Amino acid sequence: MRLYLLVFVLLFEVSLFAQNNTDTLRMDWEAYDPPSTLVVPEHHIDHAKFPFIDVHSHHWRMAEQDLDLLIRQMDSLNMRVIVNLSGRGGERLKAMMDNIKNHGYEDRIILFTNIELRSIDEPDWTEETIKQIEYDYRNGARGLKIYKSQGMTNQDKAGNRIRIDDPRIDPIWAKCGELGMPILIHSADPKSFWEPHDENNERWLELKLRPHRKRGPDDPASWETIIGEQHNIIRKHPNTNFIAAHMGWFPNDLQKLGQLLDEMPNMYVEIGAVIAELGRQPRMANRFFEKYQERVLFGKDSYKPGEYSTYFRVLESDDEYFPYYKRYHAFWKMYGLDLPDAILKKLYYKNALKLIKGIDKQIWEQ
Repeated sequence: MRLYLLVFVLLFEVSLFAQNNTDTLRMDWEAYDPPSTLVVPEHHIDHAKFPFIDVHSHHWRMAEQDLDLLIRQMDSLNMRVIVNLSGRGGERLKAMMDNIKNHGYEDRIILFTNIELRSIDEPDWTEETIKQIEYDYRNGARGLKIYKSQGMTNQDKAGNRIRIDDPRIDPIWAKCGELGMPILIHSADPKSFWEPHDENNERWLELKLRPHRKRGPDDPASWETIIGEQHNIIRKHPNTNFIAAHMGWFPNDLQKLGQLLDEMPNMYVEIGAVIAELGRQPRMANRFFEKYQERVLFGKDSYKPGEYSTYFRVLESDDEYFPYYKRYHAFWKMYGLDLPDAILKKLYYKNALKLIKGIDKQIWEQ
């Protein structure tokens, strides 16, 4: 009897031990994010090697913003010029420019204007929008920003999606070309947002944590349709320069992006919010930058000074296997591109100087 009791106690303890260890190992898979045990050189770069122009930033309240603080932050990063894409237009843009002039920062801050598409059915929409573009240009606007909502969720009076290649907008693109105002255009989002939210979707974690980003195959249209509409206007207006935001959502297919750049010489791209894509393909990315070094601009998108160091590290260092700062956005590790100085200078400022008016070109090579 004692032997049976001893065996029972031992089995019970073994069962408890196994259960406790199983509980220890059980976790949501997305919580698994161990620090790497790889020991390799690391370079944390908080200050860009060369002065740079950030062509993709948003400051909605610049009319009353503390610009002295902004300039101090820019100086700490070696950012010579910032482009505020959220100029809004009309009197709001003028108020922003007045604040910039009052602080004496015309050589540090560039404004792009914005337009309203939802009134496109109004009989005088085209004429009034052109007047606004001209007014904004006289008040210092040096480009036009088109938001993704302006080809996805904006609707006309009948409730139909306004296509960004609607012919009624053609005079606006032409006017920007006439004035030498580049158009920085954001169309769609990563293609994975339109794909099934399952184990084959590389953005599964992001879509779980940000479910509002999920889209059906035709919500509000297919990804291919929305991207194609952007390309339609670029092809149709060869005298106007377009900067496709986020590398046109082809940073994961640089061969295809190169084909598009070959086809459309008035198309440029910027790297905002897609540095993790470049960092996971260092050899392909280097070949791309070598071939298209005249066509890529530096952009960041959300203005968070602490995040720029990751961009500098990818572009300037030869570090291996380091993380992106948003795991849900990119769960993979990255590698430094170690771009040559000549290419870095074009990416950081030379290409932007060619496209954007109003920046003093005399100070860059000092």
